[in-house]
Order: sequence, then C-alpha cells, then structure tokens
Amino acid sequence: MALQLWETLKEAIVAYTGLSPPTFFTLLALFLAIYYVVSGLFGSSANNTHGATRDFEPQMQPLKPPVQLGEVTEEELKAYDGTDPEKPLLMAIKGEIYDVSQSRMFYGPGGPYALFAGKDASRALAKMSFEEKDLTGDISGLGPFELEALQDWEYKFMSKYVKVGTIKKEVPVTEGEFKGESSESSPQDGDAPKPAIEEGGSSENVAVKSEENPSHVDADKE
Repeated sequence: MALQLWETLKEAIVAYTGLSPPTFFTLLALFLAIYYVVSGLFGSSANNTHGATRDFEPQMQPLKPPVQLGEVTEEELKAYDGTDPEKPLLMAIKGEIYDVSQSRMFYGPGGPYALFAGKDASRALAKMSFEEKDLTGDISGLGPFELEALQDWEYKFMSKYVKVGTIKKEVPVTEGEFKGESSESSPQDGDAPKPAIEEGGSSENVAVKSEENPSHVDADKE
C-alpha cells in the first residue's frame, strides 16, 4: 500500500511540476531552510524593537498640566520658547497664548516650527513665512486669503491646545501726547505771577517821582 502511494506521488510530481522526485524534494528542502532563516532574522529584529520601545517608554516623562499665566508681555513670553525644559512650551496667535508642549517635536528646539515658539507668530502663520520680520502679532495689511489661513490656524489651536493667557497690549506714547501733557503741567503765560515785575515797576515810579518833587520844591523856593 505504501509503495503504491509512493509511486502515485512520484507520478503526480512529474506530471504537475515536470521535475524528478529527487529534484523536487531538494528544492522543497531549500525553500524551507530559507523560510526559517528569514523568519528568524525578522523575528529577532521585531523582538529587539519591542524591547527598545519598552526600555524607552519609562524614560518619557508625562506632560505637566497647563499653567494659567494670565496677561504677559511679549518679552515675558520669550522665556517659554522651549529652551528651558522645566517651563511649558507656549505660542500665541492673535494675542491668545496656547500651551503647545504636547507638540514639542514640531515647536520645540530642532522642530520645523521652533522659531514660532515663545512668540506671537500670527503674521508668519498667515503668510507661511519663516522670516524674522514676520514673527509678530501685527496682521495689518494682510490679504483675505492670508487672513483665512490665519483663521484656520486659530481654529486648530483652539481645538487642540489649552489657552493659558493673553499678551498684554502696550499702548505707545506718541510725541504729540507727550507734548500735550507737558504743556498742561506747565503754567500758562496768563497765570504766571508778576509780583516782582509790578514791585519793580512801582519802585522805579517812586524813585522818579521823588526826583521830580525836589526839583519842584527848589523852583518854588527860588
């Protein structure tokens, strides 16, 4: 029975593959050997990857909860540009400050948008510019498409990040206002006291009169 099955198998191998039974089994053994070698290599690399991931996970520190800053100046905001790992990573759009610490790979040091951190980058985001002159919250003169792009960025930040404060608006004192204040504080010409002038004038008049009166007396005597 076994011999009959073997003869049938050899006939099937020849009929379906065109190879002799010894050649067929040699190739089959070779394929199995290659399969075990390749699976062993990929299996070990996968295990090493999982092991490295498990080793790396404990080193990642959890993000600190966002801290509300309130109202800060643009100069104070620069301290939160990511250079200090103990401080949150902050960024502002249209005067609103957001905590972007969870996207440190993008906005932190070495990230593609690192130059936006610690600043109000409204103009740069609207224009998608990386120039230093556009790293400002001044959006005057922008076109409708740029304003629409800025609005999209604002919606994204509002939905993804926590708002932690606002930028304090500093009103510049113009030269005209300064002159107006100084003129108000200084006394007007009409209100200036003139006692010394009046006293001086009266003393001169008295002296003149005293000189004139003796002359009149001497004339009478003569």
